[in-house]
Amino acid sequence: MTLLNLTKPKPKDLDTGFTVVQGNALDMHMFADKQFDIVYSNSVIEHVGSYANQSRFAAEVRRVGKSYWVQTPSRFFPVEPHFMFPFFQFLPGHVQRQIALSWRYSHFKRFGVPRERILDELSTIRLLSIREVMSLFGSEGLYREMFLGLPKSYVAFKKG
Repeated sequence: MTLLNLTKPKPKDLDTGFTVVQGNALDMHMFADKQFDIVYSNSVIEHVGSYANQSRFAAEVRRVGKSYWVQTPSRFFPVEPHFMFPFFQFLPGHVQRQIALSWRYSHFKRFGVPRERILDELSTIRLLSIREVMSLFGSEGLYREMFLGLPKSYVAFKKG
């Protein structure tokens, strides 16, 4: 198993028996085409910024994996999953900023994340619609996780 992270691995990460690689999922040039039996990504694609970056992420996943499983929260679920605030993703940027820095129920506030990191996360989180997921991965392998009749998240998958 190979783990890819933006940050340099900590010594304890190297004791897992896994191969730990520092890199960026938008450019996995260090890996060959179809090098991995499966690429697993859970709630990462919405953190890479723009749709162009999400497209690069998806292209790299499809390139390096024989199979893949990519999960992302739904843009249209009423509660934004990072800030835990109803309809947060539809509010103007200046309102989002105020909520992000003060809403005590957000994951960031609950875990004492510094202000600068909260603002950085706010600037890079971009939730996806089902149409966007389909445009990035196709509609062949697509699972909708539903909650109370609403799409909570999407999984794009390919069986190798």
